[in-house]
Amino acid sequence: MKKGIVIAGIVVVVVAGIFLLKGVRKDVVVEEAPLPVVRVQMPETGSIELYRSLVGKVEPSDVVYIYPKAAGEITDVFVKAGDVVQEGQPICKIDTKQVDTARLTMESARQMLNDANTNLARQQALYNAGDIASAVYEQAQTQAKSAKIQYDSAKLNYDYQVEFANITAPIPGKVESVNVEVHDNVASQVLIGVIAGEGSKSVTFSVTEKVVSRLSVGDTVEIEKNGTMYEGIINEISSMIDAQTGLFTVKASVDAGDSLATGSMVKLQVISDQAHDVMTIPVDAVYYSGGDAYVYTYDNGVVHHVPVEVGIYDSERIEILSGIDTSDEVIVTWSSELFEGSKVQRTEN
Repeated sequence: MKKGIVIAGIVVVVVAGIFLLKGVRKDVVVEEAPLPVVRVQMPETGSIELYRSLVGKVEPSDVVYIYPKAAGEITDVFVKAGDVVQEGQPICKIDTKQVDTARLTMESARQMLNDANTNLARQQALYNAGDIASAVYEQAQTQAKSAKIQYDSAKLNYDYQVEFANITAPIPGKVESVNVEVHDNVASQVLIGVIAGEGSKSVTFSVTEKVVSRLSVGDTVEIEKNGTMYEGIINEISSMIDAQTGLFTVKASVDAGDSLATGSMVKLQVISDQAHDVMTIPVDAVYYSGGDAYVYTYDNGVVHHVPVEVGIYDSERIEILSGIDTSDEVIVTWSSELFEGSKVQRTEN
């Protein structure tokens, strides 16, 4: 009997609690969640330039490699590496064993020319007096002309031999290296020295076919060496692939690069891709799904999912090829509640 009374009491309590909760719920006010706040931006027309970091080698704009034109023994060396020379200044002297022979041949030809001219003068006087026939006089003229030709040839050979024996600087500049010493025997294939011309330096570097197609003579390149920046101007682009590297060789002049050491390596940046006067938006405003790009646009408080076609991009802007136009308001802030048809509010900031 008591057990029944307890159960009945519990039922009464439960029923009373249910009615009490219903009464409370009638007084609860349900508040709507605030709409996500987004920031929007309209596409802008601008330019994007992409750069590639490379390594280049410093060279003088003008460089001459000196080789002897005749074999012989080095008898004198007049310069050393680091010297500044003028055009025509002696570099070294070679005993070619040919100078004396050429000089003797020239002197012999000069004597023959003098004799021929003396004989011609005598024959002319006799011819004018009518004492010899014209054939004799003409023969004396021919001999004089032949002697002159032989002398000119002998003198030219002598001058060449003197030039071959006395190596001089073909251009003004700095002696980068001297590879011979006194008593060395040299041949025509032996490098005597290198002279770097005065003035600007150049940087030589190699690029791929894709990059070279973007470069033009006159383009600027940024060059860095030990924290110092230099500006270079591309003045030569090879049209052939280097057989050893499989790359194209490019040269850029550096007018203010006197402090750059010849043969040193420098860092440089060249434009690898560029797009001018194109429609761009912030790169963070583009999302991808399965490799396909899309953006979210804002339209009177409603979000739209819009597929787009993109081009090149840098760390801040991305090129938009199609999908939106400059009148669209692109959402540039992310929210987990961005999806087609969702409601948002736009911030005015």
